Amino acid sequence: MSLLRLLTLPLFAILFVQLTGCNSGNSANSNNSNNSNSPETQVTPATPTTPDAPTIPQPPVEPVLIEMPTAPAPEPLPITTAELAEGWIQLFDGATLFGWQAATQANWQVTDGAITVSDGDAGLLYTTTEFSNYTLHLEFKSDPETNSGIFLRTRGTPTDPAKDCYEFNIAPLDNPFPTGSLVARKRVTPQVDSSQWHTIQITVLDDQVSALLDGNLVLDYQDPTPLGKGHIGLQLNSGAIAFRNIRLKPLALTTIFNGKDLTGWVEYPEMESDFSVTADGFLNVKNGKGQLETERHYADFVLQLECISHLERLNSGIFFRCIPGAEMMGYESQIQNGRQGDDPTVPEDCGTGGIFRRQDARRIVAQDKQWFHKTIIACDDHIAVWVNGYQVTDWTDTRKPHENPRRGLRTAAGSIMIQGHDPTTDLSFRNLRISEL
Repeated sequence: MSLLRLLTLPLFAILFVQLTGCNSGNSANSNNSNNSNSPETQVTPATPTTPDAPTIPQPPVEPVLIEMPTAPAPEPLPITTAELAEGWIQLFDGATLFGWQAATQANWQVTDGAITVSDGDAGLLYTTTEFSNYTLHLEFKSDPETNSGIFLRTRGTPTDPAKDCYEFNIAPLDNPFPTGSLVARKRVTPQVDSSQWHTIQITVLDDQVSALLDGNLVLDYQDPTPLGKGHIGLQLNSGAIAFRNIRLKPLALTTIFNGKDLTGWVEYPEMESDFSVTADGFLNVKNGKGQLETERHYADFVLQLECISHLERLNSGIFFRCIPGAEMMGYESQIQNGRQGDDPTVPEDCGTGGIFRRQDARRIVAQDKQWFHKTIIACDDHIAVWVNGYQVTDWTDTRKPHENPRRGLRTAAGSIMIQGHDPTTDLSFRNLRISEL
């Protein structure tokens, strides 16, 4: 059933999180001597938890800040080389609720490798990251009378599935919108035994929403007034339900490196780094410090790329929302695969995928001398990074706005920059693709 039919929600809903559950990001310290020439302050991400009433428009309410418990970073779930090459990322790590937050108090938890819920205040568990064009894959199983749904391009607290979200319903046949339907938009009636695990693959692309249920096309809907970016939400409405194997592939990405030359990039020959294109069509950087930045500027985006560090423990980074022409004045997603001792959950120097001087990577996933995949999503004040399909950071910039993202929140468009860190630098990049949100 749609959230539209809910009559009331508590004004201040408090997140319910198991100790094995969600960590919306910690602000770990780092002593990296990266190219930073301005003082910076550690910050803690904000966790909005105050929902709007479901049917009555409400004025904006300041979020209630909740200190979230820390959960250990588990071993990555299996993901194939082919899936990584296609751009797939895991939205659920199989053991914690990292990267998710609840809009209401409910017993969201991880049980036997699945996200489960059965009781509490109706509402969503939703991704802290927003997405626009994508294919979403997941599996679900529920009690026969369960009424739930998967919300797409949604706010954390949507009010009307006909206007401010897409709700892929999970409900019995006697419901006005049975499983496979898009609530308030399109009704379908496939036969579904919800007590068994079922596979759903939903594609949201521009104005089109389509869905495969167990490999069969059940939904094909074109929205005359399409929604833009938004969260992905799992709904508690009535009855128990479980979700697992949740992964996503961003769509509509375009290349920003042609594999032949540095067209579209700004070089700084007066700096020490050497940027070149190899015979294999890779973008290589040696020596440093130095930078190579895009001519185009981006604010909210999905960036995917592959990288290899040709030697052990080399240091580099992907900078974004940079002040064009300034020396490395942007947010930095670190590249450094070292770990302290043998513990992959303790990065040596912020860690690959960490937001430098903001949040360390929660796990070192990549290895030196091997190609690895990296996905960076920046949207408004939120930044998330995946390495080899595994989410390693989830950070919200709560600082005051500032032109320089080293000093405060910058949401304005800026260049994307590749860093040459020092004389030991020797890294290569390929398949750099981006999509604006």
